[in-house]
Amino acid sequence: MAGYSRTDDSPFGRWWRNVDRTTLVCTFILIGFGYILMLAASPAVAVRIGASRNMFIFKQVMFLSVAGVIVTGVSMLSRRTVLRLSLIGGALMLGATMLTLVHGIEIKGARRWIALPLMSLQPSEFLKPCFAVVTGWLLTQRRISRYFPGMLIAFGLYGLILLLLKSQPDIGMLTVITAVFLVQLFVDGLNLIFVGFGFACMIAAGIAAFFIFPHVRSRVERFMHPNVGDHYQIDTALRAFGNGGLMGRGPGEGRVKDLLPDAHADFVFAVAGEEYGLVICLLIICVFAAIVVRTLLRLIREDDPFVVIATTGLLTGFGLQAFVNMASTLHLIPTKGMTLPFISYGGSSAMSVALAIGMVLALTRQQPGGLRSGNGFISTLRQWRSA
Repeated sequence: MAGYSRTDDSPFGRWWRNVDRTTLVCTFILIGFGYILMLAASPAVAVRIGASRNMFIFKQVMFLSVAGVIVTGVSMLSRRTVLRLSLIGGALMLGATMLTLVHGIEIKGARRWIALPLMSLQPSEFLKPCFAVVTGWLLTQRRISRYFPGMLIAFGLYGLILLLLKSQPDIGMLTVITAVFLVQLFVDGLNLIFVGFGFACMIAAGIAAFFIFPHVRSRVERFMHPNVGDHYQIDTALRAFGNGGLMGRGPGEGRVKDLLPDAHADFVFAVAGEEYGLVICLLIICVFAAIVVRTLLRLIREDDPFVVIATTGLLTGFGLQAFVNMASTLHLIPTKGMTLPFISYGGSSAMSVALAIGMVLALTRQQPGGLRSGNGFISTLRQWRSA
């Protein structure tokens, strides 16, 4: 990158100097893992459903290519443009989420998708990053203008999303968005007592979901009682990790992809464990952790509350999604159909996560009015809490 020195004043040169290149590189490493694991996992799944062996590969190559463009393109935007994109995109995706209840595709009893010519769109995936940015702005604006009902609007928006996701139903997405909102409220300076009350409500809602939704009850019971019910998928996934050992059986030598219907999606981490071993699985985990930790460390020096609150929400959604997928594959939590960012098959997942990471890179990029000299956000947060 010698051509993009400090004397290069082109838009790309300025972007390259100021963007968090570590997070950018880690993101493209995950996209690379997505290509490799789709080559490993998807042909067997495609053949099993009577499709062309390369169907999922061709589609995912297209999805990940678009995702790479989205990450790069969105990361070049200004903070003001990111906010405008989130406001407009959030409104459109909120309307599309409402539309799924009427004209959505029903899969396994849930209406979460809208049929498009080349893919099925899950609007709530895109609603998640837009919600994090818009909520960050609302919570910040109420600090600037005492008459602006930012907190009230944020709770109203969350309540509307809660009703929509419950109606689909999509308990997993609702849990992630709730966690994003609670973390943002804490970072905004909300008293720990209220944050604890929020998490208590979240636990109560989870208990209610156990009794209301049969599929939730089934997953929890199978997790709590290993000898009851059908454990075929999770047992097969755990055997795959055991077969892979430290270095794996080798590319193409795995068998879990021939046995699990979602080996290319929800259980792609098991394919990685069997064919590439513990070392590669740990590397994938480290790359996810590097993105989250690196950005949080960058936020410590940030003194723009909007950037801190919005970016923390984006990171919470990204990190929690990765954790849920890997933990459920390893049977550390009840199984949940949630994709592994950039690695599992899925157009909506790949592009929505790309949007979120692009926003993170744009918001944390050093810009005029950003990363200003001063005490940073930590001291600002302390001032708010003591006010």
